[in-house]
Amino acid sequence: MRRRTVVAAAALIAAVALAGLPGPAGSRTPSTSPALDPVAFSTVTLPADAPTQSVPGESDPVLVQAGHPTSDAGYVELGAAPGGPTSKPRVVQPSTSSGTAWKAPKYTMKGYASFYDNGTTAMRLPRGTVVRICGAGGCIRRTVTDYGPVKKIRIVDMYRPDFFKICGCASWSGTTKVTVSVY
Repeated sequence: MRRRTVVAAAALIAAVALAGLPGPAGSRTPSTSPALDPVAFSTVTLPADAPTQSVPGESDPVLVQAGHPTSDAGYVELGAAPGGPTSKPRVVQPSTSSGTAWKAPKYTMKGYASFYDNGTTAMRLPRGTVVRICGAGGCIRRTVTDYGPVKKIRIVDMYRPDFFKICGCASWSGTTKVTVSVY
């Protein structure tokens, strides 16, 4: 049972929070746009042979007097350019062979696996054990989530997508031969 002060404090916080929220704003129907007054617009006619303010490529004299650079002015940076690398550094990678990415397992078991919709379970292994399960379709690494199958022929029950990933078999298959490496 909750203490009365905790319930009262929660109710007070909720009331203050609701009081601080703004109410609904605006109307539920869209407003109409006001008509534009034609007097606000005026027609401007420019003759085709009217002189332009500036010719492209030339600088405006007002900008030149204000100290802005012209289009033909070059930029000069003082000092020598820093020397960069002349070639890429050579990196030597150690060679790897297949299978060196995994450490050696404590032991391995061979048997059959089936699918199970509630995670990976393994016979004779406690919850939390990390296993690598290899079948005809490949290998996956999983953590055992529960105690596994009761039948002695099956050594592991797997989550359905994992089963078909390592099975390499048709979707109607129920079991597949696997090797379980325990780490």
